[in-house]
Amino acid sequence: MSEQAAANRELIERFYEAFDRRDGDAMAACYGPGARFHDPAFGELTGEEPGAMWRMLTGRAEDLRVQLVEHDADDTTGTARWLADYTFTQTGRKVHNDVRARFRFADGLIAEHDDEFGFHAWARQALGPPGLLLGWTPMLHSKVQKQARAGLDEFIRAGRGSA
Repeated sequence: MSEQAAANRELIERFYEAFDRRDGDAMAACYGPGARFHDPAFGELTGEEPGAMWRMLTGRAEDLRVQLVEHDADDTTGTARWLADYTFTQTGRKVHNDVRARFRFADGLIAEHDDEFGFHAWARQALGPPGLLLGWTPMLHSKVQKQARAGLDEFIRAGRGSA
């Protein structure tokens, strides 16, 4: 394994260790300037937005546990599978999320980060009966993304999005 690949593997480990500690600042520090993030809940985020999202989520979490199950990296890309267990604050419902992540690295930091998980399974847990019945629909998916984005925008406007 090259020195750069080892450094990228360590960056993934550092990122998820910070996540488990609920340290949004340390997570944000893993991203390079102009970074891009995408997941089913928030959609596409760029620049300072990914770091602000992690600060917001870790700041609200009371019982979050994150486990890095597996990960790998080469000189420019990486992958991870991670598990999150937490209470969804909007409904008080318990969630277990199994997430697959893909990374692209530049200058020793995360340049691109894509998380994938089953939105219907997440919605069923987080939202209860509405998620069970409508979690597969584009309408509910769009509504969740709009609400998540609005919450992030409000968090940033309130000046809490950066260190």
